[in-house]
Amino acid sequence: MLARGSRVEVGRIGEILRKETVGGGLLVLGALLALVWANSPWSDAYISLTQITVGPAALHLDLELATWAADGLLAIFFFVAGLELKREFVAGDLRSPARAVLPVAAAFGGVIVPALLFTVLNTGDGEALQGWAIPTATDIAFALAVLAIIGTHLPAGLRTFLLTLAVVDDLIAITIIALFYTDSLSTLPLVLALIPLCLFTVAVQRRVRSWWLLLPLAAATWVLVHESGVHATVAGVLLGFAVPVVRSRAAGGPEAGPGLAEHFEHRFRPISTGFAVPVFAFFAAGVSVAGAGGLGATLADSVTLGIVVGLVVGKVVGVLSATWLVQRFTRAELDEGLSWWDVLGLALLAGIGFTVSLLVGELAFGAGTERDEHVKVGVLAGSLISAILATAVLRVRNRVYRRLCDQEQRWLAEPET
Repeated sequence: MLARGSRVEVGRIGEILRKETVGGGLLVLGALLALVWANSPWSDAYISLTQITVGPAALHLDLELATWAADGLLAIFFFVAGLELKREFVAGDLRSPARAVLPVAAAFGGVIVPALLFTVLNTGDGEALQGWAIPTATDIAFALAVLAIIGTHLPAGLRTFLLTLAVVDDLIAITIIALFYTDSLSTLPLVLALIPLCLFTVAVQRRVRSWWLLLPLAAATWVLVHESGVHATVAGVLLGFAVPVVRSRAAGGPEAGPGLAEHFEHRFRPISTGFAVPVFAFFAAGVSVAGAGGLGATLADSVTLGIVVGLVVGKVVGVLSATWLVQRFTRAELDEGLSWWDVLGLALLAGIGFTVSLLVGELAFGAGTERDEHVKVGVLAGSLISAILATAVLRVRNRVYRRLCDQEQRWLAEPET
């Protein structure tokens, strides 16, 4: 349990961490810029910017910029997430049930417990209960960025665990959005979306990389899914799942090199982490902390409290309890040299819920509503507290592993006697 992982997997995760460090920094920058602007004397200009409407009305795509960021740009994020999910289950460590059981169980625990805590704190308020899924999501970019910055000497198994947990968490979040946050469903556009999706699948399975063919098919799939009433980001996941991970025998077999998924991930991950997610954060995180009733009233609202408690407490309890149960009732054990303090640090990192949490908040209460403003405060506060606590725990653990590493290097440097 929490072992080092395969050599290929460790190298790939190291590359992802380096990219996510920059992406996480841009995400924080976009959110901070929105917060400062929304609480400045020029806040009306920020609101006006988010409400600018662009797009063809004939296709029902005359949307506000904030909606384009949530429905359009996040589709890129979920496309990359779809690629990552498929890679994990086809060619990553998740293809092995023995390695998959722990992060999958931890991800489910980290979803169930926060949802239960939010529900308990909002019992009796039917409107508030619509946001039960808000504290269940872990932000991959933000969490990996924090880990990459503070975890210079932490074991590679911890990084593998966090990435895998976040990937499974994304899959659960995508399923929740599709099943519970679709208000009205139009069957015809959804059925029609299968046509460009199937054509896209056939093209990528034949290793077609031509953007002039794939991009129109992907755009048509997105438009039709959006028109159906299902949140358009689901289209991004479906398109990601369609891309092959390993080469077919006709193309030379797996030993000839990676499939098209790695090529697309290399191309689109920088767009996702460097542009799509930070821009969404800019449009989604702009909340006036002195809104209706002031900051005190906002923090006292049951929705805000439910989100903060769900992220800070629920994620930790869920991840730790699921990990303990897997060890208690299976033959799995913590990898030699790892401590439950390491697991605690990762569980705290899992409480950083930003991108998907803000998206679910908008879907639950409607963008710009008073409850949506409370969601933003709750997500920002809960994520910040989780990041600070995780940093405190993992910095201590990082010093421990650094001392062990230094001792090992000194021992190797000593001449033989």
